[in-house]
Amino acid sequence: MSDLRTLHWTLAGVDRSARWHSENGAPPPRRVVPADDRMNATTAHRLAREGTALLWQGDFPQARQLLAAMGRRVDRVPFRPGGDPAETFERHRRARAHRARTLGMLLVSLEDDHGLALRRAPDVRRACTEAYGAPRGATVVPLRELLGVIGAHQWRLKGVDIPALGARIHPHYGVFSPVRGEYVDLVARAPLPAAGRRTAFDLGTGTGVLAALLARRGCGRVVATDISPRALACARDNMRRLGLAGHVEVTGPRLFPEGRAGLVVCNPPWLPARPTSTVEQGVYDPDSTMLHDVLHGLADHLEPGGEGWLVLSDLAEHLGLRSRTELLDTIAAAGLRVVDRTDTRPRHPRTRDTTDPLHVARAAEVTSLWRLAAEW
Repeated sequence: MSDLRTLHWTLAGVDRSARWHSENGAPPPRRVVPADDRMNATTAHRLAREGTALLWQGDFPQARQLLAAMGRRVDRVPFRPGGDPAETFERHRRARAHRARTLGMLLVSLEDDHGLALRRAPDVRRACTEAYGAPRGATVVPLRELLGVIGAHQWRLKGVDIPALGARIHPHYGVFSPVRGEYVDLVARAPLPAAGRRTAFDLGTGTGVLAALLARRGCGRVVATDISPRALACARDNMRRLGLAGHVEVTGPRLFPEGRAGLVVCNPPWLPARPTSTVEQGVYDPDSTMLHDVLHGLADHLEPGGEGWLVLSDLAEHLGLRSRTELLDTIAAAGLRVVDRTDTRPRHPRTRDTTDPLHVARAAEVTSLWRLAAEW
């Protein structure tokens, strides 16, 4: 999803250029003007809406304040729900995309070593190296993206406590963090099939949290896969931290590993929509492609007596994006049957946020672990 090109601008009458990086694949702005502490939020918001990017030259905390003020101006436009949940969802996505485009017009320049040469700027070199790799010359990035990189670095250092695992998982930048613990708890409580104690697969492992949990639950050999290089690196890092590197094999980029397993677990993206950044790939799955691929490949990768555990939210159903009938028909068409289903309610704060345009759907959401078996 990243895009590296060259950005050109003029500062003090001198033509300058640097690499352009946008994690969501946005092209470099066509017009760039310098901005500093004298720039007010009203002017910055107007220029950004017109498509003019602002390359910040002033105080770093002031840049953060300006970004927040621009965000408040974007948010003044009232949201108008659609005629049904699906239309409301699409309008909400468009509004969020417009907000991201506007705020993405406030830029900062990273030095040749990923350093940030602004007054009162933090040392971001390690955070940027973790997110972007080794420096390859001066690079211009949206400030909003850089703040995400800094936040991801803090999450990576601190980790996320996983009570079911009795340990912390350390997410990397661009890898979906296991902050919604209800799906982990479902996997922790489901009864292991006898065949699953020999070999288990974790498809789309992300941070590796479910693979680690399966290993801790007694699965003899665990193979974790993902199509994302960042996720693969993240999962390997977490296996090393947990002392499970010799127990869990992390492989990819692929969906299914070779062979069969007594247990195949997958927590695919829950909403059939197109992601706009790498981290959103953990939430959005265009046309439910991964879900369908997992279901249609499951029977060929299960040992006799094995089970596939599909961990899935029904939020898409409440939003009118996918019906329960469609899900059940896909399961049947894949040569699978439902052995059992365990449900739980999400605990995240959005379920209680009545100002969220999608509150009605979120409040009704249920997360389920579907135990599936092949129709031999």
